[in-house]
Amino acid sequence: MQTNKYLVRNAQTNDLPELMAIYNQAIAESTAVYEYQPFDEVYMEQWWKQKCEGNWPVLIFEWDRKVAAFGTYGTFRARAAYESCVEHSLYVHPQFQGQGLGKDMLIRLIEAAQKDRRHTMIGGIDSTNSVSLKLHADLGFKEVGRLPEVAYKFDKWLDLVFMQLIL
Repeated sequence: MQTNKYLVRNAQTNDLPELMAIYNQAIAESTAVYEYQPFDEVYMEQWWKQKCEGNWPVLIFEWDRKVAAFGTYGTFRARAAYESCVEHSLYVHPQFQGQGLGKDMLIRLIEAAQKDRRHTMIGGIDSTNSVSLKLHADLGFKEVGRLPEVAYKFDKWLDLVFMQLIL
């Protein structure tokens, strides 16, 4: 689907290098991903395989043939009783941050989860990521849990906030 800003489409295998670059920037420069080491091609191929096998969406926002943002959701917890609950993630290329792509992506992920007959969506967000916390709150997500000092990165302890939207 083409909007006046960007093309919205499903990811394809040939997008993996650009997705990996966006992930790796988030790992290197932010607390959006609680990881130390960059993802490699083997990791991304396994990630892609799990998305395909689970029939999970991976949406791309493309601007001028460049991946500007991507988002997905998948298993929250791997037990049958949780199958109606999904955990989402979304990432915006630094060049495109602050232009509303995160909001547009999250709206599309919510719509996809509703169409997929999911009941609830969870986001795990670093407590210092005020932009993401506000975005989620603006779209109706409620804070349902806060886990103090569960991760350590950039020489400090990090708190994880769980936000939930009942679909």
